[in-house]
Amino acid sequence: MSARYTFRNKTTRVEHERVRYVCPLRWPELTAEACPVNHKLDREGQAYKDVYQQRTATERINSQAVALGIERPRLRNGAAIARLNTLIYILITPSTSLRAGSARPAAHPPTPGQRR
Repeated sequence: MSARYTFRNKTTRVEHERVRYVCPLRWPELTAEACPVNHKLDREGQAYKDVYQQRTATERINSQAVALGIERPRLRNGAAIARLNTLIYILITPSTSLRAGSARPAAHPPTPGQRR
């Protein structure tokens, strides 16, 4: 990628310089060449499978948040959003462990002499 131009970003709290990059095959004028970058993934590799599992787990949690109507909090205070997120995780975690097959969520181990 080649740099097309630089500019000062003033939309954040800390002003800094940014660069816009463009494809050299499309700028300054469009060429008929094919892109030399090969975008093939090894879908059988362990690294790909690990990332895919993490992504699907995140999507499941996000869909549960949408179902509960909590995907976009209508709060402005950071502490209030943090408390709401904690409540969300408390609600979602036991339901997922119950669906996974465990009869009860993992809790404190029983004290000696206490029945399960």
